[in-house]
Amino acid sequence: MAKHIHGKLNRLQTELPEGMLVDAAWLQAKGYSSSLRSQYVRAGWLDQPARRVYRRSRGPLQWEQVVTSLQTALDYPLTIGGRSALEAQGYAHYLSATVHEVHLYGPERPPTWLAELPLEVHFHYHNSRKLFPDHPSVPPRVRAPSEDFGEEPASLTPGGYMIGPGGTINWPLRYSSPERAVLELLDELPNHESFHQVDMLMEGMANLSPRRLQELLGTCRSVKVKRLFFFFADRHQHRWLGQIDKSVVDLGAGKRMLVKDGVLDPHYHITVPGDLNGVS
Repeated sequence: MAKHIHGKLNRLQTELPEGMLVDAAWLQAKGYSSSLRSQYVRAGWLDQPARRVYRRSRGPLQWEQVVTSLQTALDYPLTIGGRSALEAQGYAHYLSATVHEVHLYGPERPPTWLAELPLEVHFHYHNSRKLFPDHPSVPPRVRAPSEDFGEEPASLTPGGYMIGPGGTINWPLRYSSPERAVLELLDELPNHESFHQVDMLMEGMANLSPRRLQELLGTCRSVKVKRLFFFFADRHQHRWLGQIDKSVVDLGAGKRMLVKDGVLDPHYHITVPGDLNGVS
């Protein structure tokens, strides 16, 4: 019996990379019963940072480990997007040394135990279907840290996803590309982002891909987001703007009031703060 238990433990060390989180269902499917999991926890072979969640590690839990575990071991179609993706890719003007919130986008919610983990990071979930239709396949799967990565592609389409570094851990993470992330960020206006912060971010986005922007604008479901994108793009006149065919992008009809007591932009019929060159 002891030989059998230790044999399964050796197999677990191969199947579960150190630091990776998995849930009880994952372990049960691999043949690790509830009693065996409890025995491993008591012996210190498994750590249990929250109910129904296990990991093999002695070090402190990091948010990057959590996200790559969701993307890799547990196959959740979740992607780091919006402001989080832009900050990770160097577009923020002011970067804090400590991450306090991470924005996750996907067609299904993350597990409820995410909020129970002993982390000082708050995860914000956004339904990706609100902005973009589902693609034929889920976002590209992040490979496990034990695999040989070689040179990762800079971007993956359709969908506007990319594989990037895992921050303080040597694991890859799936991010929205800058082009997709900026559209996700614009969707947060005006309730959760400020016009002036977005304006500063857009000022620094001189190297976006017009091809990828054209694809994403063509599939984006939000008229508000598309109008805001062109409003800010016109303000900063980056070179890529001239390579986008605006005539094939559906900008809808009618006016959109986004800011109380703002001014109406005559080109895109959205109300914006007066100091951002809106014209009444």
